[in-house]
Amino acid sequence: MIDLETGGVIALHVSPDAAELGSGTLPLLLDLPTHMVIGGSAALSPLHEALRRSGRRPREVIVKVHGPCADQDRKALLIGLDGLRAIGYLIGFGGLGVGSLPMELIIEAAPYLIVLAPELVARVPEDHRRAAAGESLATLARGIGAHVLAPGITGEAQLATVRSWGVRLAEGPLLRPGPDGRVRVPLPVRKPSQADMMLGPRVHELLLPAVSLPAAATAEEVVEAFGTEPSITSVILVDEYQRPEGSLDRSRFLLSIAGRYGHALHGKKPALRLADPPRTVPKTTPAIAAMQVAGRDTARVYDDLVVTDEVGRCMGVVRVSDLMRAATGPYR
Repeated sequence: MIDLETGGVIALHVSPDAAELGSGTLPLLLDLPTHMVIGGSAALSPLHEALRRSGRRPREVIVKVHGPCADQDRKALLIGLDGLRAIGYLIGFGGLGVGSLPMELIIEAAPYLIVLAPELVARVPEDHRRAAAGESLATLARGIGAHVLAPGITGEAQLATVRSWGVRLAEGPLLRPGPDGRVRVPLPVRKPSQADMMLGPRVHELLLPAVSLPAAATAEEVVEAFGTEPSITSVILVDEYQRPEGSLDRSRFLLSIAGRYGHALHGKKPALRLADPPRTVPKTTPAIAAMQVAGRDTARVYDDLVVTDEVGRCMGVVRVSDLMRAATGPYR
């Protein structure tokens, strides 16, 4: 998956029935039929077991739900999605534009990601009617706070069309990175709207998956989490409902542990003792407003902000450096 703003690879796509989920720190996008979600914990146990064997956390996985859902199964599907979200999985829907899932159901489920149908993307820009449908779906997704992914991009005209809809994520043969991880296709710049120029994008458009641990995690567990990837800038401590309880900045936390008696004092004890209160922003907060939140505490001005959904659950983090680029870059 390619970020059309930066050209960076931001996710991997693997099949739902893979024996192993693989390793690494990039988020995984996994296909999940609706009947598995409707089937409850018994049907989903292979997913949880595969994730456990892989060493990945649910917060690092986007489950892309696809397939029909009968009216009598809607409640069970929503309950199942809430259960996955409570564990920490990010929720997505696939096949929009040709699938049979009703829009009302998708809106009620409040997904993190919406994936357009490859058949829809393949027909643009030649088919203006399908282009209008794709643009409408992209507008709907942004309105409910979801990312939009355009799959199967094969030509530059397709890429320019989906970018004009405000789509920020895309994948396909045209966008396959070379050996150096770079995309060799010029990425089109979206013309910003008047609201974008005034306030910048919403924070959910800049969202990064959070590295989260239970609020009772020890300092040693946090050290291990930071040790898995040098690019991790924070660890968010969450309660059983994925609501943020504390925020651990990488530099300050590791300095506390690296002191003369740091490990002896803190290693086996709850990391929450060393955590700062999480600085949270709702997912629809504009970039400019989020920067104002970041600037309220000069001692923590560059700490990650925690992005929350409608009920206060952690959706991910946004870095202040990304907010600054969004506010001073092509949107300004």
